[in-house]
Amino acid sequence: MDALLNVWNSLFGTAVAALAGGSKGMDMPALLALAAALGWASGLRLYAVLFMAGFAGLAGWIELPQGLKLLQHPAMLFASGAMLFVEFFADKIPGLDSLWDMVHSVIRVPGGALLAAGVFGADNATMAAVAALLGGTLAATSFVGKATTRAAVNTSPEPFSNIAVSLLEDGLVVGALWLATQHPLIFGIALLIVLVLTLLLIITLFKFLQAVLRRIATWLQPTPAH
Repeated sequence: MDALLNVWNSLFGTAVAALAGGSKGMDMPALLALAAALGWASGLRLYAVLFMAGFAGLAGWIELPQGLKLLQHPAMLFASGAMLFVEFFADKIPGLDSLWDMVHSVIRVPGGALLAAGVFGADNATMAAVAALLGGTLAATSFVGKATTRAAVNTSPEPFSNIAVSLLEDGLVVGALWLATQHPLIFGIALLIVLVLTLLLIITLFKFLQAVLRRIATWLQPTPAH
């Protein structure tokens, strides 16, 4: 537990500060990159996205679009921070992580769509609708990739692989938000590569899980009587 707390402090104690170099104003490519990053990262860690974006905006490190100003409210920061703390540990316990994903399957995708729409929501209704579609699709893709990966990892009896995969997801969320605010073009290229790899991973792991389920079904079949 102490080791996980140290990792928590390392990841999220300094993650928001990494956004401090963000530009106060954002042009269209930067706004699109932010919308895509918020959508994609929400499929992995919705509460981390809510907290880091809101805290960075409150601290004045980045200028959040008007549609996302709600994230800066102290009540929202308290709620998202509390849920982020719970999710950080729940996501690293085998079995509980998949149950947590199941419960949040109806939250992360709409959350990603709403956050992406909020980037343009106060200024451009058309772009807000486009961003919502983009954010929801990206959130769904990353969520399916995460859930499929966790289901495959949970076939292993030891807990360390779950912790390693969860920490990797934490780092990806932090890296995506940082890259989107600092280097939007590079983020766009990286996102395309990640999406292709995610689709390949989903296909591969889905076939693996099918094989596992077939084997379990074989074990459960009654032995024919002679």
